[in-house]
Amino acid sequence: MQKEILITGLGVISAIGNSVAENLASLKSGKSGIDKIQFLQTIHKDTFKVGEVKLSNLQMCDLLGLSANDYKKQTRTSLLAIMAAKEALQSAGLAPDGLNRRIGVVSATTVGGMDKTELEYADRNFDSGFIQTHPSGDSTDSIAEYLKIGGYRTTISTACSSAANAIIHAAKLIQHGYLDMALVGGTDALSKFTLNGFNSLMILDKDFCKPFDQNRQGLNLGEGAGFLIIESVESAKKRHAKVFCKLAGFANTNDAYHQTASSPEGEGAYRAMQEALKMSGLNIGDIDYINVHGTGTNNNDLSEGVALKHIFGDHLPPFSSTKSFTGHTLGAAAGIEAVFSILAILHGIVYPNLNFTTAMEELGIYPQTELITDCNIQHVLSNSFGFGGNNSTLVFSK
Repeated sequence: MQKEILITGLGVISAIGNSVAENLASLKSGKSGIDKIQFLQTIHKDTFKVGEVKLSNLQMCDLLGLSANDYKKQTRTSLLAIMAAKEALQSAGLAPDGLNRRIGVVSATTVGGMDKTELEYADRNFDSGFIQTHPSGDSTDSIAEYLKIGGYRTTISTACSSAANAIIHAAKLIQHGYLDMALVGGTDALSKFTLNGFNSLMILDKDFCKPFDQNRQGLNLGEGAGFLIIESVESAKKRHAKVFCKLAGFANTNDAYHQTASSPEGEGAYRAMQEALKMSGLNIGDIDYINVHGTGTNNNDLSEGVALKHIFGDHLPPFSSTKSFTGHTLGAAAGIEAVFSILAILHGIVYPNLNFTTAMEELGIYPQTELITDCNIQHVLSNSFGFGGNNSTLVFSK
C-alpha cells in the first residue's frame, strides 16, 4: 500500500493575482489576466496577448526584501518562484529558520533564466553573470537559498508537464522515506525565446484563447509560479499541520507520437488518466471536476477530448481549462493548476472555461462555462500534457 501524501501548503502567482487569495478571487469573478504585453520587450508587443504577472522584477524584489545586489543576480523566473514558494511555506506554518534537512525542493521550469540571458546578451554584457543564471536549476537554487532549505534539491524539465512531474518525483521520495516533506511546483517567465518559438509553430492566438471551442486558434502564453508543500502523514501529525487535501493518485506516460503534437487518439493522455485513477482507487464516477490541460490549440484539445471521452464515456464530469484565465504558463502550469484544483476542493467550486461558444464537431462535449459554487467537490483530476507526448495526471482528494 502506498503511503499517503498530504498537501499542507499552497502558494501561487500568476496573471490573475500575486497570491492564493488574489487568484481565487479572480477565478470566482471570471476575471482573466490575459492582456497586451506590458513588461516583455518584443517586436510582437502589439500582436499577441499574454498572461503577464502584473509586477516588475524590481517590484518583486522589493516585496521579497531583496537588495539591489540581489536584484542583479535574480532572473524573473527565480523571482516568480520565490514569491510563490515563500507563500506556500508560510501557509504550511513553516519558517525558514526551523527547517531541517528532511525537506527537499523539487522545482520545474522550461525557460530557465532565458529572460535575463536575452537582455544581457543583446547588450553583450558578458560580465553581468547571466551565464550562471541561465540554467534551469538556477531558479531552484534561488528558492533554496532564499528560504534556507539545505537538503535535497533538483529541477525537472519535461515541457508543459514539468511541474506535475516535479510533484510526482517528490511524492515518490517521501513514499520511499528519503524525505519527510517537500516544496514542489514550477515556475516560468515570459521571454522572447518562448514567444517567438510558439509563434514559429503557428499555435498562438492573437485574440483570447478559446479552449475546447470549435473555432479555437491557439494558445495565449503566460507566466507565473505555483508551489505546494507536500508531506507524509507522520510528518504532518508530528508538527500538527493543517491539511488541505491529499494527493490521491498520479501517473506519467508517453505516447512518443511526435516532437510537439499529441497523438490523435489521445493514447498517452488516456493512459495517464487511467493509471492515476487506478492508483487513487477511485472510479470515474467519483471525479467531481477535471482541470483539463486545455491549451486552445487544434491538436491538444481534440486529442485530450478524445481521451476524456475514452475514459469517462457518457459520464464526463464538469471540466474546464483555467488557461483561459492565466494563459499557458508552460513549466509552471501544472503547479498553478494544482493550486487551483485544491482550491476547488476547499471552496466547493468549479471554474468557468472562458471564451467558449461552440462545441467541437468531432466530439460534441461542452466545458463548464459558468462558475459553479456550493459544490461538494471530493476529488479533482488535473491534466498536464507536454511536448514529446510527456503526459501527467494528478488526482487530489478531500
